[in-house]
Amino acid sequence: MTGSQSENTADSAGVPWAGRTLTSQPFGADDGNAHPALARALAAGDVEQVAAALVPARVLVPVVAVLGEGPAPIGRHGRPVDKSADMAVATLVAPDGRRALPVFSSSDALTAWDATARPVPAEGPRAALSAVQDGCTALVVDPGSSRAVVLPRPALWALAQGECWVRPERDPEVADAVGAAVDGLEQVAGVRLGAGEGGGLTVVLAVRPGLDAAALSAVLDAVRAGLARQELLAERVDALALTVVPA
Repeated sequence: MTGSQSENTADSAGVPWAGRTLTSQPFGADDGNAHPALARALAAGDVEQVAAALVPARVLVPVVAVLGEGPAPIGRHGRPVDKSADMAVATLVAPDGRRALPVFSSSDALTAWDATARPVPAEGPRAALSAVQDGCTALVVDPGSSRAVVLPRPALWALAQGECWVRPERDPEVADAVGAAVDGLEQVAGVRLGAGEGGGLTVVLAVRPGLDAAALSAVLDAVRAGLARQELLAERVDALALTVVPA
């Protein structure tokens, strides 16, 4: 066997090709454009539509250069040399310390955000699962653009499981949990659910008339305690607000 033949039977690391299965690249024909359904959902600015469109869509996860840790190495003549840069998935950090994974619908959107970032294509659920594993509590689609949409933690968790997220005010199981939380409170005549900020939930309580400030405060404390006991609400509601109206 000649040297050229030997080289052709193995890869650059010397590992033989024989017995290895090469899988096709799922994004080989990707032109960098946004998935049509995702583009429509982003244009509408609806979080629930975006979450649903991400289930079948391809997104681009940005990988950026970061400086390695530790002091700069010393080169010839005792001078420090530039530290080598490693590549890492970019994350966004809110003022309160919460982390979010930025993803992009198209190569143009990624380039507008950071022209030096390397795009890594991934299915929406796979990107969401990676975000959850990395401790992120939100997914931001096309950050920095006029059509940026933030998926809250419950939507991120649902997407990571390949499921469509339902806004909490339209989720029948959330409604059942809220009903169980206020069950037995005589001062609460009724309850209704409304949309909250950022995909959260607003619980509107219809309270019987005649309660003074102390009695109303006690009712609200009892409702909050009841809501806190509902594990399903902790899983499916990222932010919850209470509103009181007369019965």
